Amino acid sequence: MPLNLKRNAVTCHKRKYNQLSLKRREIEFLLSHPVQLQALNCQRNLTEFVKEFWPEVDTSELIWNWHLDYLCERLSYVAERVSLGLPRENDLIINIPPGTTKSKLVNVIFPVWCWTKWYWMRFISASYAASLSLEHAETSRDLVRSEKFQTFYPDLSIKRDKDVKSNFRIIKRMSNGTIALGGSRYSTSVGGTVTGFHGHILLVDDPLNPQESVSDVKLKTANDWMGKTLSMRKVDKAVTATILIMQRLHQNDPTGDMLKKKTNIEHISIPGEIRTEAGDRSFREFVQPAELIDRYVDGLMDPVRMPWTVMKDMQADLGQYGYAGQVGQNPVPPGGGMFKIQNFRFLDAFPNPSNISMSLRFWDKAGSDGQGAYTVGVKMHRLTSGKFLISDVSRGQWASEEREALIKSTAEADGRNIVVWHEQEPGSGGKDSAEATTRNLAGFSVHHEPASGDKVWRADPFSVQVNNGNVFLLTGAWNKEYLEELENFPFSTYKDQVDASSGAFNKLAGKRIAGKLGR
Repeated sequence: MPLNLKRNAVTCHKRKYNQLSLKRREIEFLLSHPVQLQALNCQRNLTEFVKEFWPEVDTSELIWNWHLDYLCERLSYVAERVSLGLPRENDLIINIPPGTTKSKLVNVIFPVWCWTKWYWMRFISASYAASLSLEHAETSRDLVRSEKFQTFYPDLSIKRDKDVKSNFRIIKRMSNGTIALGGSRYSTSVGGTVTGFHGHILLVDDPLNPQESVSDVKLKTANDWMGKTLSMRKVDKAVTATILIMQRLHQNDPTGDMLKKKTNIEHISIPGEIRTEAGDRSFREFVQPAELIDRYVDGLMDPVRMPWTVMKDMQADLGQYGYAGQVGQNPVPPGGGMFKIQNFRFLDAFPNPSNISMSLRFWDKAGSDGQGAYTVGVKMHRLTSGKFLISDVSRGQWASEEREALIKSTAEADGRNIVVWHEQEPGSGGKDSAEATTRNLAGFSVHHEPASGDKVWRADPFSVQVNNGNVFLLTGAWNKEYLEELENFPFSTYKDQVDASSGAFNKLAGKRIAGKLGR
């Protein structure tokens, strides 16, 4: 062999030996330093990072489920492509029920994990309320500051003069001792300002408040902000990815809007259960990708945290419409037959007062004077058994003065132990009318509130209790017209009895806000 070839061969052999020797020394070091070994393991695997650092972000026990593995895998894939500067394949939409660790995973832990691998990465995050967005940002910041994180990743910290909840920046201590400016997290609310900020990854977590999702104005605000404002705040329009995570709230919510307008979307849809049917479609049809169906157990996404008993409670809390959207990821408003009137139970006599825990009458007012909408006052009671009783419905087309006199005489007949609620219609005229009614009932326990949401949304929780046989009617002349209206709702000619009934029920039941069942 020529001398120069022999020299090259020796050099190559030495290089390979040195590389093997270096790897061996690294392995030996890691084996003798378990913290560094675990830090490397967490850095390489988002799932391991979440499990290791969960106690730093939540005091409750982390109950693992297959959906968390799957989401970690897909989030990692998006971040890897961004880190390499590869053209964006898809934006990512994740639809999943509340109470499934979605916000802690995506909006709190995921950005911090990214910084352990790509310290330079910038994030913009948004939720429907600034307070919610800042809460998530603060938890992320606390994670970086935690003793455990600093032990695992001592080279990463938060820049002191760029350290507020709404906008903080990472710095990295390099191997040569210099400090490098790193990535950042800017947090805002949907509709809020993002001027001057750009992100490698845009995170949108719960862009709509469930109570406001029936508002056309709120829907348009959220969709326009995401489509026309946030979409312009990308570091590189060809690379930056948008990740939207939410439970479905409306057919035209941001998920629906993005799916209609874009084709380059990876859509992950994980209903909480796949047995129930809403409208004419089963929740099973809304599992995306479809192969995830094989991971359900007894029809449930998470049989430990969300068994069938919890599903039943969620349906009672959310109503048919809310349950179909937030749990089933099928936000289709209920059609005719919303109330199964055959499930009402009748009483011929008023029960013993000891069986009643609270009573009220709720008025839905109209000034119709013999035509148009009706004024309706529904008297409802919560029983000690947890069920409900409607004992009287006062209904008529009265002019304003006659109506106010009737409301007062009804309050006097009911007695001062019956709380009176009445609905305030929109506008200054509605406010004046509500205040006049309250003054008219001086001496009684009287309250009023503005109407919010549409009638179907408000009636949904009440319909669940009716359909489950939990509502009694006291036999009376008003029964026939009452049942006819409910049987045909929401396509009935008049909806005033339903509106007054749902108002009374929601006050007696003390309904929880659906979107705050858990994140």
